[in-house]
Amino acid sequence: MDRAVDAAGLAGDPIASLSLWSLFLMADIVVKTVMIGLLFASVWVWAIIFDKTVTLKRANARAAAFEDRFWSGVNLEDLYREAGENPRHPMEAVFSAAMREWNRSAAKLVSASEGSRAAIRERVERAMVITVQREMERLEKWMVFLASVGSAAPFIGLFGTVWGIMNSFTAIAAMKNTNLTVVAPGIAEALFATAIGLIAAIPAVLAYNKISTDLARFASRLEGFAGEFGAILSRQTEERG
Repeated sequence: MDRAVDAAGLAGDPIASLSLWSLFLMADIVVKTVMIGLLFASVWVWAIIFDKTVTLKRANARAAAFEDRFWSGVNLEDLYREAGENPRHPMEAVFSAAMREWNRSAAKLVSASEGSRAAIRERVERAMVITVQREMERLEKWMVFLASVGSAAPFIGLFGTVWGIMNSFTAIAAMKNTNLTVVAPGIAEALFATAIGLIAAIPAVLAYNKISTDLARFASRLEGFAGEFGAILSRQTEERG
């Protein structure tokens, strides 16, 4: 009955009854919960988009600067000392992990057999692979949330729409009036939930596709560097042997 009274009170002012704020106020607790949840999801989606965009841009810039220094002919030990135990970006982390493992085994290289040198190379490569995976997992944090919002938000909004339409028809039956001024606000309120779902889902889907592509490209960059650096260390291992 409360919805019937609300609809009757707003029927005299169709413009007010179809404003976004009025549609929200007219909704019952279930539809309001859906709307608020989707709005929070939308805000969080944009926060993730901003964070990932800035993080990837910074990571690529630092990787480019590190590669320039790496290929400039600087001594690897000097570069490792600069990186220290707390690397500042993913590529530096890969380099530090490989150098740490290689230095642990460097003293054994002179007397090592071919099988031992192969084991050392394998450990260095494994250290780089694990570091790449760990760094990419850190960069991919919250990507599942983007995918979930992109796929689920329209259906959550649709649930709010269906629930709102059910309540609208209940109110119409109670009032025994199918006049458009009575029907329109309730239907518009219900559809508003779907609109909010799409507002949350569309940016999430587009951002997920774009950021996933950028992450895959950056992962390939790290793997390429790891492969090249692994080849350098392998040659040095053979020379010391």
